[in-house]
This record gives sequence, structure tokens and C-alpha cells, in this order.
Amino acid sequence: MLYIRSGLLFLFMLSSTLIYCPLIIAALIFPFAVRYKLANQWVGLVLWATKTICRLNYQVIGQENIPVNKNAIILCKHQSAWETIALQKIFPTQIFLLKRELLWLPVWGWAMAALNPVAIDRKSQKAALRTLIEEGTARLKEGLWIVIFPEGTRTAPGEKRKFNAGGALLAERSGYPVIPVAHNAGEFWPRYSFLKCPGTIQVRIGPVIESTGRKASEINREVETWITHAMKEISSFEK
Repeated sequence: MLYIRSGLLFLFMLSSTLIYCPLIIAALIFPFAVRYKLANQWVGLVLWATKTICRLNYQVIGQENIPVNKNAIILCKHQSAWETIALQKIFPTQIFLLKRELLWLPVWGWAMAALNPVAIDRKSQKAALRTLIEEGTARLKEGLWIVIFPEGTRTAPGEKRKFNAGGALLAERSGYPVIPVAHNAGEFWPRYSFLKCPGTIQVRIGPVIESTGRKASEINREVETWITHAMKEISSFEK
């Protein structure tokens, strides 16, 4: 049944993606809010299908830590493809920091490009950092939230990776606060895996970390410490 349910979810995601991505691309003639609304509809459908077909749900703790009147930089644990979908339902209007090559993928990548991400060239660290600071600050000033995965890539449950300081540097330079996020999605929706296991993903949202008058290294250290501690509380792999 696990294979059957996972297969059904894959077919649902594939078919819905082939419907919504062209719609998002076609909506380039309309304001960003229209394209984002379409993407948000797709996210809602996928989360519903994940819960209904694979019996995989999620629980959010700390939602009261999300500022109501100010946007921020989300620095999130990265274990799975799940959080790249679910964060859109958990937080206000947001864009992602991602590698530029993803935008070259047919249909899906083109739709992502229409959602105004900050796309960086990882081959040039200096250029990537400059793009993050300049475009990231511009998006924040537009009132958008920005999602950054400081580990840079998906890590398996229990795996340790150094937190890159790019997101913290954006916070230092822009003056916008940081929200740390921990979750154990990789235990149910593993990276590079076809199978989606039933259960409840735990998502923990940390308190606002202010950036005014603070160095990026200090911000990054506080984020990493909070996420590491939260992961020990929610993950059976990191006790």
C-alpha cells in the first residue's frame, strides 16, 4: 500500500503541475499576486492530496512567532521537497533563494521564474552573494518574505552540515529580522525517495531574531543553535 499510495501522489502531483505551471507562465501578463495565488492553489491541492492519499499531515508549533505587520527572512532546515511546498501555506507571501539552473527546467522551472525568486549562480560565490544581497533586499522592501535554506542542499535526518552565512548576511545588510524554522519532514518524505510515509511532520517556528546592530556571524550562530536544539526535540534521528 505504501508504494501504491506514493504512486498515486506522484501521478497527482505530476498532472496538477502540468495544469498549473502553464497557467502561472501565462499569467505573466498579470500582476505577481495573480501568479502567486495560482501557485498557492497548487500548494493547497498537493498538501490535501498528501494528507488524503499518503496519510501524511503536519503540525505547526510557534505560529505565534510569525510577525503580523513586518516581513522577514526565513532560515529553514532543509531535509525534503516537502518544505519547499508547505512553507507557502505556513508563512505569508514569499519567494525563494534557489540555484539559477533550476529555472532552466522545462515548464516547472519556467513557472518558478515567473514567481520572482532570487536565482544565484553557485559557480561564482562572490556573484551569488552580491545577487542575494541586492535582489533579496529589493524583494524584502517590496513586502515579500524570502526563504533561504542555510545548509544549501537537502540533508538526511541526523546529518550535520555547516550553515552558510548568506541569509544572515542579508539580514545584517538589509536590517530585516530572521525567523528560524526546524522540521522533520525528511523522516516521512525522504530526499531522493519515491516513498512517502504516513505520519505527522513536526514544524517548529522560532522567535524573531533581530538583525539591527548585529554581525552576520552572530545571527547565523544563533539561528544554527536554535535549529539544532529544536531538531533534537522533534527528530528521533538527532537525540
